[in-house]
Parts: sequence; C-alpha cells; structure tokens
Amino acid sequence: MSIRKRLTLILLSMMVLTCFLALVKGYQKSMHHGENLLDDELKIVAGVLIEQPLAITTSAVQVSNNSAQLLYQIWQGTTLLSGSVSLTNNQTSFNEGFQTANIAGQRMRVFVLNKHARKVIVAEPMAKRFELAEAVILSAMLPMLWAVPLLAIFISFFVKYALAPLTRLSKQLALRQANDFTPINWQVTDEEIKPVINRLNDLFKRVETAYLRERFFASDAAHELRTPLSSLKINVHNLANKQNMLQSNEELQAMSQGINRLSNIVEQMLILGRTQPEQWQKQFSEQSLLTITQQAVSEQYDKIDAKNQTISLEGEDFIINGDEFTLTTLISNLLSNAIKYTPDNGQIIIKLASSSTGFSWQIDDSGSGMTEEQKERVFNRFYRVGGDQHPSGEQGAGLGMAIVQHIIAIYDAKIKLKDSPLGGLRVNVTFTGAQCD
Repeated sequence: MSIRKRLTLILLSMMVLTCFLALVKGYQKSMHHGENLLDDELKIVAGVLIEQPLAITTSAVQVSNNSAQLLYQIWQGTTLLSGSVSLTNNQTSFNEGFQTANIAGQRMRVFVLNKHARKVIVAEPMAKRFELAEAVILSAMLPMLWAVPLLAIFISFFVKYALAPLTRLSKQLALRQANDFTPINWQVTDEEIKPVINRLNDLFKRVETAYLRERFFASDAAHELRTPLSSLKINVHNLANKQNMLQSNEELQAMSQGINRLSNIVEQMLILGRTQPEQWQKQFSEQSLLTITQQAVSEQYDKIDAKNQTISLEGEDFIINGDEFTLTTLISNLLSNAIKYTPDNGQIIIKLASSSTGFSWQIDDSGSGMTEEQKERVFNRFYRVGGDQHPSGEQGAGLGMAIVQHIIAIYDAKIKLKDSPLGGLRVNVTFTGAQCD
C-alpha cells in the first residue's frame, strides 16, 4: 500500500472515530440537558395545575389523552378532583418529587407536588426524552456525517500535494537506467526531502566510481596483457621448434600450457567486460537458436571426439530477438562446461523445447554433477567446482558461468541448475520472448 493511501486511511479513520466519540458524548450531554429542561417543565405544569380552582364533586373530571404525552392527577386529600384516564387507578402511591415508574404500559418520568392540602401528579413518557435527545444530536451531527466524504476528498488531495516531492523522486528513480548515475538536479524546499536527495547524489557518485573501476579495470588489464602474451606464445613456439624439444622438455611444455591458460583467462575477462545489457540490446535482431547451437557444437566437436563422447541435439528451432555474439558465447560456455566435466565415453544431450513459461534451451551431461552448495556458488567470478583438483583434471579461469549470468541478464531470461537423469548436471535456460519457427 502506498504512503498516500495509508495516510488517507489513517486520517479518515481518526476522523470517523472522533465523530463517533463526539456523537456518543453529545448524546449523553443532550440527554442530561434534555432531562433537566423537561423536569423543569413538569415542575411548571404541576405548579399551574395545583393552583386550578377545582371544587370537590361526586365525580372527578376525567381527561382522555390518547397520545399520552402528558398525564396528570389532582387530588384533594383522598378525593380525585381531575386527571387523565390512564392515571385513574394511580393515586397516593407516588412520593413527592421526581421518580420513574411504569404507567399505562410504558416507562414514565413522574413528578409529585404537595401544596395547600392538594397533591398533583404529573407524568411524561421517557420515550419523549430519548426522541428529543436523538433529534438534537442528529441535527448537530448529521451535517458532520455528510461532510465526511467531502473531507475524504480534501484529505486525499492535500496528502497527495504534501507527498508530491516524494512521488516525483520515486518516479525519477523508477525511470532511471541501471547505468545512469547522474545526480538528481532539482531544488526542493521540503526539509524532509533535501537530505534524501543529497544522500542519493552522494551514493550515485560513489557507485559510479566503483562501477567504472570494476567495469574497465579488468577489460583494460586484459587488453594490455594480450600483446605480451601473444609475444610469449610466439617465442615459446619458436624456441620449441628451434630446439625441437617441446614434447621432451617438461619445462617448455608447462610454460606453454601456462601461457595458454593465461590467454584463456584474458579472453574470458574481455568477454565479461563486454557483456553489459545496455550495450547489446541496441543491436538485437532475429537469431536462430538451433543454428547457433549447431555452430557451437561443430566448433567444439574436436574436444567431443577426443573424449569419445556422444552428443545429440533434439527439439524444434525457435527464433529469439538477440545478438549472435552473446548467444554464441552463452551456448559455447555451457557446452564447453558439459564437455569438460563429462568423462570419456560420456553422453551430452541438448534439447530445444517449448513450455508454459516460454521456450527453453537445455543441456544434460553424464558427468559428476554438482552439490546444492556448488550450484549456489557457481556463478561467482573465479569460482570453479572442485578447483584445479576436480576429477576431470580440466583447467579453467572460473569466469564462464559468470559470463553466462551476465548474458542471461541481457535477455531477461532465467537459468536453472538441476540434477540430470544422465547422472550429471542439467542446465535449463528459458527465454520468454522467443518465437517458434
């Protein structure tokens, strides 16, 4: 829930609660004041009735009052001079003053006045008092209740206005590219937003520095190393040919293998530096995953044949909007890992298939597989399963899967590592924007 909605609901809830408490308190106050006023009215009525010039007769004057809003009796000693029909059977049982009693089938407020040997009983229904209190409180609170929707609109508007700088900041951050570290350049007068913008600008500056240092250092260093490494390879090759002892001289052989390994690391570092999403998405075009996979297999078939491995390619082709270089690097790295860690006479299966979530490129091998801990760490840079002590004896830089993860981010794809039915590792890459060919 947004801050605006939360604040609006809180303010409205507090306002409704306040209105309810005011309604309850107002009702109590109205009842209290209404009772005092109506009690005073009963006193006045009783005082008027007791002064009436009524003579003692054989039959009392009876007054019929169907509405029963006000009942009375006037007594001279034990003789009823006049009274309401509903009170003819009620006489001296009431004490002087105010009291509440059940009369004529309803709850009534009764006032008894004794004066000049006369006794006046005046009774009024309690319902009248409640109706009066309700009428007073409703007339006072109804306009406020009608004003609640209007206040809700005003509160929502002013909360939105007050949070406008925060909303603007949120939209700017949401629209920023991942590599956009330019400072937020707009002035605000709100004291709560100023430090946020200043801290964000400082953070952008530090992150940009770290980002550029990480991005360019490895690629620049790798680029500078390519020339001396090439020179070393040529010199070692010439020296071996000149002395014709590369196969017999273990030191030269170890030197040659070390240079080849270092060259591989340099190339991987250069590829890693180039696999940035914003760099490649601008040059996307339709690419056939089947064609790219076939090319990757043909390029590495010598390694497959040398280990007497069997490889199969299954499924239908599908087209993806992408870049040939990044897709070739992705498939080549995954295929290379499968070849490395699959033993001699092993099996590799590549499958292109459609699913409910998109189209997937999948590779299974019959190698030794990975533990759950290794699956979590394999995408870390320079991490190799088993290191150089892996049973396969294969050497590497530990950058292949890090490059794969970078390329996965370029295509907004998903990669999953599972145990393969062949006994090794299954790698599944799902593309959501692919089209079946």
